[in-house]
Amino acid sequence: MRTLALALGLLFPLVAAAGDTHHYLYVATPGVRADVQYGGVGVLIFDIDDGHKFVRRIAVPGLGDEKHPEATKGICDSAVTGRLYVSTPKSLSCLDLSNDKLVWQKSYEGGCDRMSISPDGKTIYEPTFEGKFWHVINAKSGEEIAKVDTGDGAHNTVFGRDGLHAYLAGLKSPVLGVADVKTNTLDHTVGPFGGAIRPFTVDGKSKHCFVCVNDLLGFDVGDLASGKKIHRVEVDGFSKGGVLRHGCPSHGIGLMPDEKELWLTDAHNRRLHIFDNTVMPPKQVGSVELRDEPGWVTFSIDGRFAYPSTGEIVDVKARKVIGSLKDEAERAVQSEKLLELDFSDGKASLSGDQFGIGRVGP
Repeated sequence: MRTLALALGLLFPLVAAAGDTHHYLYVATPGVRADVQYGGVGVLIFDIDDGHKFVRRIAVPGLGDEKHPEATKGICDSAVTGRLYVSTPKSLSCLDLSNDKLVWQKSYEGGCDRMSISPDGKTIYEPTFEGKFWHVINAKSGEEIAKVDTGDGAHNTVFGRDGLHAYLAGLKSPVLGVADVKTNTLDHTVGPFGGAIRPFTVDGKSKHCFVCVNDLLGFDVGDLASGKKIHRVEVDGFSKGGVLRHGCPSHGIGLMPDEKELWLTDAHNRRLHIFDNTVMPPKQVGSVELRDEPGWVTFSIDGRFAYPSTGEIVDVKARKVIGSLKDEAERAVQSEKLLELDFSDGKASLSGDQFGIGRVGP
């Protein structure tokens, strides 16, 4: 099958025998600002089942080329509808997962940032590029349905796994907005937290949020129902210092799919810190040293692998780096915009998530 696929130019995902499931990592580049040295331009696909070997590159017109690249801002997908979405500050592109073709590319008032898609694949909450509101978008057509105004700094977005709420974080605000997806209005807020919110994640039952904030090597914990900040957790045994990107010590946080552990980035010390999430507040239990400054982390759907933005592949159980992503030219790949997609019988069957959200619950 591999020989045949190579002969056909790798137009479609490699799949196992009928009835089996195959696992792929989709990585949008340039995924560290607009720096093309970390894998060039496009959506790169890696075969998780074959040692994370490079499979192919999907050209996305909205990302430009290596001479004129557009930094990717977000990636999301829907196995329900068979669509993949990639954003830049200027546009949002929709791709058909069955043939890699562009379905549509659209620009919106105020630009785009890191979006999220509803579990049913019908609705995208797309933040403006650090603007005042989120676009609510029909994922099939790309048309705007509504706007949700939170004030300023629109940036990171997470859809709850129950599909009832979208969680909206602005770069200039210490409170997390909670949007009612039925009415596309701001329902309530959570916080204030200890500073302006950076990356965050939520558990599968939409009970808690775990929030990186400016100037904190660590994270805050919020109760999504009451709207209150309930804990502040600081990394023990490591100093806070200067970083190359993002301007904050911890810019990246993710829950293991089974929610037993929480992993946190530490750019200054080039590490991932690991916390036991079976207790509240989570308790620091270990760390993994990396080759570069991490600005993001997410996981494989089965929880075997952690994927920091440094492009390394971390064995979660062993808590050690076991490999790294390389493109077709053997360039080291780094990206903050990546997720797993599973295929069964050649069709998308299960979606991962760029935010490392918990998967216990709906």
